[in-house]
Amino acid sequence: MPRQARLDIPGTLHHVIVRGIERRKIVTDDKDRRDFVSRMGTIASETGTAVYAWALMSNHAHILLRSGPSGLSGYMRRLLSGYAISYNRRHHKHGHLFQNRYKSIVCEEDPYFKELVRYIHLNPLRAKLVESLAKLDRYRWCGHSVLMGRLKGDWQDRDYVLKWFGVKEDKAKKAYRRFVKDGIDQGHRSDLVGGGLIKSCGGWPAVKAMRRLGVREKSDERILGSGKFVEQLIQQSDKRRKVQLPALERLQKAVALVEEVCKKENVSVEALKSGSRRQNISMIRSQLAEKLVEECGLSLTETGRQLGVSPSAVAKSLSRRNRQKSI
Repeated sequence: MPRQARLDIPGTLHHVIVRGIERRKIVTDDKDRRDFVSRMGTIASETGTAVYAWALMSNHAHILLRSGPSGLSGYMRRLLSGYAISYNRRHHKHGHLFQNRYKSIVCEEDPYFKELVRYIHLNPLRAKLVESLAKLDRYRWCGHSVLMGRLKGDWQDRDYVLKWFGVKEDKAKKAYRRFVKDGIDQGHRSDLVGGGLIKSCGGWPAVKAMRRLGVREKSDERILGSGKFVEQLIQQSDKRRKVQLPALERLQKAVALVEEVCKKENVSVEALKSGSRRQNISMIRSQLAEKLVEECGLSLTETGRQLGVSPSAVAKSLSRRNRQKSI
């Protein structure tokens, strides 16, 4: 059976799992690790991708992220392709480094966010790369140390994660660490590394109980979440595919939209594209960035061209708007 297309809706929460081809190593030494982590952070900042949790292992990596305005695929393509080229050049190798298709599971946030952060950050301890939670607190190749404030990682959305555990940082860190400690004995959680009915319901006994009661829950192997969440996500995905336009039509629609909004706000298109940081122009630019990407389907580069700013500025603007909506 052919594999289903990815659910690549901007702003969705993904648990991404990247594996080396034939279970081979994807990092050989600390220089490789620094390269991978640096790329992960730099590209996240440039694309407006929010990274909440991550763990770099010897032959695989876990990342919990919210996709940016251009979706997941662009971020992952840049990360994996760029790193693989660098790795092969440095180690004088050829061919594929990663499995051809990385795994991405769209996750319902409320029931799974904290569990996924904990599960991902406990990977080095489960694999005995560190001996204790105290050692994990300072471990460089996992996002846990950033949340604990032991290492810096400005690109990791530390504040968003800690807000799940408390308002004040000190109390939030302590609550988070207790939560992580309580999960050590859970071991491997197969229910957090995939989607579908059995994982979303918490196991086969729960599915059998539902069937005895005549309860029907919609499910999808690409999604970890309730039936209602699955339905909403698939509807969004179908709607997004239907509204996609050919490139020329997308550009024409975008140009018309920019002119329309500028006329309404009594601002010239030239002023919009001038790079001015006046508050009213910045607000108009921020609103248009969202519309050009989400409604017209423009890339970050083309959106920046239409608004007179860089692609990274567009990404940061959209990331701010996404965070504001999720609060």
